[in-house]
Amino acid sequence: MFAVIKTGGKQYKVAANDVVNIEKISGSPGEIVTFDQVLMVGNGDDVTIGAPLVEGALVAAHFVGTEKQRTVIIQKKHRRQHFDRRNGHRQLLSTVKIAEILIGGAKPTIGPDEKMKARHAAKSQGTAAVTSAEAAPAPAADAKPKRAPAKKAAPKAETAAPAEEAEPAPETKAKPAAKKAAPKKAPAAKKEAAADKAPAAKKAAPKKAAAKKAPKADDQE
Repeated sequence: MFAVIKTGGKQYKVAANDVVNIEKISGSPGEIVTFDQVLMVGNGDDVTIGAPLVEGALVAAHFVGTEKQRTVIIQKKHRRQHFDRRNGHRQLLSTVKIAEILIGGAKPTIGPDEKMKARHAAKSQGTAAVTSAEAAPAPAADAKPKRAPAKKAAPKAETAAPAEEAEPAPETKAKPAAKKAAPKKAPAAKKEAAADKAPAAKKAAPKKAAAKKAPKADDQE
C-alpha cells in the first residue's frame, strides 16, 4: 500500500516503514505526526486519486528529528562582465518514519515511540556530559592561582636579605666625609706656616737696616 502526500509545497510517495526527509516541521523525536493532504492512495491495482485530495485519507508517522543537510553551492558568473558570485546554503530538513496509511476516516492506532524518545534523551545527556567535561577544566585553572601566593612568599624573603646587606652603605658615605675633612685642615696648617714665616721676614729687615746705618755713623766721625 502506498500514498502520495503533500507537505512543504512538495509531493512525496510513501509507504509503511519508509524514512523520508521532508521540509522542516515542528515536533520532538518519538512523537506522532500526521499528514492529511493525501493526493493518491494505492493498494496493488486499486488506486484512488483525489480531486484534489482523497477524502478520509490520512498518513501517520513518527518524528525522528531535524538536521541541516549538506551544503549546496550556488555559483553565478557572467563572462566578461566582472561578475562572479559563489554562495552556499544548508537546508533544514525533518526526518519522519511512516507508520500507517489510513483511509475512510480512520484514526491512527499507533502510539509514541518510546525507544526513539529514550535514544534521543541518552544522546542529549551525552552531549550535556561532554559540554560539562569541557567546562570542568575551568575550576582547575582557577585553583592554580591559589597556590601562587605560597610561591611568591619565597621572593619576599630574598628581597629582605638585600636590606641587611645594605648596612655597609654608611661606611662608604663616611669615607668621603673623611676625605672632605682633610682638605679643611690643610688650609689651616698652611696659614699657620705662613704666619710663622711672615714675622721672621719682617724682623730680619730691621737688622739689615741697622747694619747699613752703622757704617754711616763711622764715616761721620
